[in-house]
Amino acid sequence: YWFYPLVTVLFLFTNCDTTWPTIASEHCNGSRQSPINIVSASAVVDATLTTFTFTKYGDNYTMKNIKNTGKTVKVKLTSGVQIAGGALSNAYDSLQFHLHWGNGTSVPGSEHTVDGTHYPMEVILILYLSPEVSPHSPPPPPLTLSWIDASMAGGSFHYIAIPGNVTGSPAAWNTLTSYLANITLKDDIANITHAISLDELLEGVDRTKYYRYLGSLTTPNCNETVVWTVFKDPIKVSQDLIDLFSTTLHIDHNSTSALMTNVFRNIQPVNGRMVTTQGSSSTAQPLSGASTKCSSLGLMALAWMLIL
Repeated sequence: YWFYPLVTVLFLFTNCDTTWPTIASEHCNGSRQSPINIVSASAVVDATLTTFTFTKYGDNYTMKNIKNTGKTVKVKLTSGVQIAGGALSNAYDSLQFHLHWGNGTSVPGSEHTVDGTHYPMEVILILYLSPEVSPHSPPPPPLTLSWIDASMAGGSFHYIAIPGNVTGSPAAWNTLTSYLANITLKDDIANITHAISLDELLEGVDRTKYYRYLGSLTTPNCNETVVWTVFKDPIKVSQDLIDLFSTTLHIDHNSTSALMTNVFRNIQPVNGRMVTTQGSSSTAQPLSGASTKCSSLGLMALAWMLIL
């Protein structure tokens, strides 16, 4: 079957997120928590959700290092990697991405679900407002569903497993996951010396198609200051590469510690929030005052997270 990764950063989870309202009472028991289940048929068309511009995503050597944080795997990016457009008022620097996963084929580990489908993994790209427009820019206008601005942003992708007995595919993910053997313990860091581009990691994903909604961080303090953009197309990765995350990495500084599995938060109540999309009028409801002729959005596993 195909495997889709969705991106998000998270603590290790073994149903412990039910105690988060006690740990961070100000935010983790709020009404606008993430992740959520996206119901595609209920998404509302918003013509302001334009395409993104990706700067240096095609460049090699933009990934500096990869780290086992004890909670996830984080890849740090070099300066100059940016994203603009997509109803964002300014350019954002892409600083790092990290992943969420479950436990091999037995437990899918994406945070967001679409129409009730839980995917094997999720990857989240973290963005910050570019220095030339922050912090000295005038304050942004009030946030609406059609206008988004923040000092921090993020994106996520779903994964699906390539069907059949294919292994080590695609090449870019095979190369990146080869570094997991060098970061098996918490706080291990390895420099990435291979030529890999972000575009190669996102090969086959239509980055013009996405959903958007207002939510929160998925780890304490669970601040409800996030604008999520969840792309509709999947990243296709062979199952053997997916399994490496739950069978290679440990949560502490020694090899006798537990393996890092089930790195995701449970689905949270929608509580009446609106999910918007560029989807055609045949697959989504029109937003009042918005054209129904906006471009159709595919279902990709990339989601942007804007922290307000």
